[in-house]
Amino acid sequence: MLRVGVVGPRSHDTGGMGKAEKFSPVSSNAVTPESSEAVGAAGTRAGRRRSVVWRVLAVPVVAAIALGAAGGAASAAPSKGEAESLKARAQGLVEAGYPAALAAVSDSKGESAGAAVGKGSLETGQAPPMDGEVRVGSNTKTFVAVVVMQMVQEGKVGLDEPIETYLPGLIKGEGVDGSKITVRQLLQHTSGLPDFEETLFGTTDVFQYRYHYVTPRDILDSALSKPAQFEPGTQWKYTNTNYVVLGMLVERVSQRPVGEQIDERIVKKLGLSRTYFPAQGEEKIRGTHPRGYHLNGEGKLEDITEMDPAWGWAAGAMVSTPSELNTFFQAVFDGRLLSQASIDEMKKGVDIGSGGRVYGLGIVGTPLSCGGTAWGHGGDIEGYHTSGGVGPDGTAVTVAVTALPTAIADQNNPESSAKEKAGKIAEAVDISLCHK
Repeated sequence: MLRVGVVGPRSHDTGGMGKAEKFSPVSSNAVTPESSEAVGAAGTRAGRRRSVVWRVLAVPVVAAIALGAAGGAASAAPSKGEAESLKARAQGLVEAGYPAALAAVSDSKGESAGAAVGKGSLETGQAPPMDGEVRVGSNTKTFVAVVVMQMVQEGKVGLDEPIETYLPGLIKGEGVDGSKITVRQLLQHTSGLPDFEETLFGTTDVFQYRYHYVTPRDILDSALSKPAQFEPGTQWKYTNTNYVVLGMLVERVSQRPVGEQIDERIVKKLGLSRTYFPAQGEEKIRGTHPRGYHLNGEGKLEDITEMDPAWGWAAGAMVSTPSELNTFFQAVFDGRLLSQASIDEMKKGVDIGSGGRVYGLGIVGTPLSCGGTAWGHGGDIEGYHTSGGVGPDGTAVTVAVTALPTAIADQNNPESSAKEKAGKIAEAVDISLCHK
């Protein structure tokens, strides 16, 4: 279902962060109303509008197009060498077995380059769209975390306040006591809450429940039917239930839907035209997108693009594009969405026992091969895997593939093969952030 990871060689999620200004990519296939991207992504901030270059590197390669913006001269986009390296790495992912790979790299000024290679549809052989929309899984968690941190800044939520304060009588079960679980522990996955995976639908076969609608309360009840995993604050365990509860917190405090809060507080503010929280019952991806694939019971890749992502909800339901994820994650750290005090708080992480990685408040820090730390998140949901990060110099990278590493792994040795497949994505991200 929904997992986590950033840059590190795992078969789990990864996402991205950095500093973007205005972003206007151009599709490799067709320009649609949705493909205007972040028209003015944070460029609405006074005095911060810059020109942006989207270097189209799909297969076949499309000529680069420079787009001017009001005010100031254009600054240098990622170098031609970096852009070509990104394309080569994306092609390597297709050669590793992923149906398609989409990628975007954005420097600290918002200048960007992208690539889209492979097959956007295995059935038709059509090329994937440049910067197409994909399901971004657990990147949703960072959006939710930012909303919560904004509420903390507003004095509406206390990080070290028990969740019982905001959701009285709701968080209780065997070994579970909402008066002993803080908002910080939910954000950091140290709450000990049980997860709902494998119990919500009674099967792990996504093809059997892809169209099933469930409510957040259904998800929570399924989780709380199991005992706590550990005492709050004593361990770390990545658990989707934490962010379902945080989504409920946002709705209780704001008295509005969590998707609406994300839209008003983040998406509209940054001008993200292709980033959204699906509406209730929405099964299709709205804009131009590659098809997503998952391994079916016959051991073949099957199209799973259309599904009801309600079971992911505040833990993993959102849709975005590689470039818009870069814009969002950059905005998390450059002060457009949060105060510096909140950013510093989010980076206070716990060791998650994987190559020096730490989990903060809805973000993951991962050591880079060239030194320093990449901050990001990521997302796994059947059909799509996104991975990325923001390096010390503000460069943001997001890579999206149209199948999970586990779906294209050698089934004779699935675990090690999946790690190897995921490692290729992690390597592509690391190389881009290290400007190799």
